[in-house]
Amino acid sequence: MREITYTIRDEDGIHARPAGILVKKMQEFTSQIIIKNGEKTADAKKLFQVMKLGVKCSNTIVVTAEGEDEEAAIAAAQTILEGNL
Repeated sequence: MREITYTIRDEDGIHARPAGILVKKMQEFTSQIIIKNGEKTADAKKLFQVMKLGVKCSNTIVVTAEGEDEEAAIAAAQTILEGNL
């Protein structure tokens, strides 16, 4: 299992456009990818679940990936988060 922690810098938090970019990319991987915001969790491959997390600016999220391509999935997630949020 691989894990990253990221603090959201976008003043709007995780909103539709970057969430869509993240989810679309995560759907390319076979690993199970989970996003945690406090006590809430979401499947990173499901847009509605990611949006329901209600991630705001300065929230710290944890992204975990477990599976055969977990290393690549975490690297992709980090790149998208840093570039869009």
